[in-house]
Amino acid sequence: MSVERAFQDLQVKMNEQPEGIQRLNAVYQFDLNDGKVYQFSFKDGKVEMLIGEEMVSDCTLQLSDENVMKMIEGNFNTTMAYMTGKLKVKGDLGLALKLQSALEKYQ
Repeated sequence: MSVERAFQDLQVKMNEQPEGIQRLNAVYQFDLNDGKVYQFSFKDGKVEMLIGEEMVSDCTLQLSDENVMKMIEGNFNTTMAYMTGKLKVKGDLGLALKLQSALEKYQ
């Protein structure tokens, strides 16, 4: 499955079961391999996925396609990845932790 398809599936899941994203109110950006950029705008218990850099992000995560797939599946230790440089975070680190917590509800 491609990263884009996995993100689309995640967006559908989150919008169908918004309990896990009620507290998120931010724009997250994923900078992936080959300059691919995806953004997720969370607002009022809904999420919208954007391809490219459409909005100003509150938190940007830089990682490989392989590692973002592991993150979506719940097989990625974000703390260890951050400490070893496999995951870089720009912006509000607290927001990154909130996103990780929300993702755990959709695995």
